[in-house]
Amino acid sequence: MHGSLQETLWLLGRLLLGGLFVVAGIRHFFIFGAVQQAIAARGVPFARLVLVAGSAFEVLAGTSLIAGVAVAYAALGLALFTVAASVMLLNFWGMEGSAREAAINAWQSNLAIVGGLLVAGAHSLHANH
Repeated sequence: MHGSLQETLWLLGRLLLGGLFVVAGIRHFFIFGAVQQAIAARGVPFARLVLVAGSAFEVLAGTSLIAGVAVAYAALGLALFTVAASVMLLNFWGMEGSAREAAINAWQSNLAIVGGLLVAGAHSLHANH
């Protein structure tokens, strides 16, 4: 029974983490113009290319995580992606007031997501040995 519960939790965790990125990546294509403008407004060069590549990566790596394929690589890639996106788009250190508070809260949430991704990656590596 213990093994069955562990496998269920492992699958559910991958589904939730991977699903977050799959949904976000797909959503970006539905609101492409607004997201591209937001990225460009932050001074990110080649905003259109960054958005397409980042969104495609989110969908592919998220799907890989859900499917249990190359989980460690997908998790590490998504963790790095999340940190990079946070640095580029949530620069709370240059904000004030409620915008700063919202960006700090988003950073905290993103760091928790990164933590979950690192745990998933570590679990995958451990399970493969």
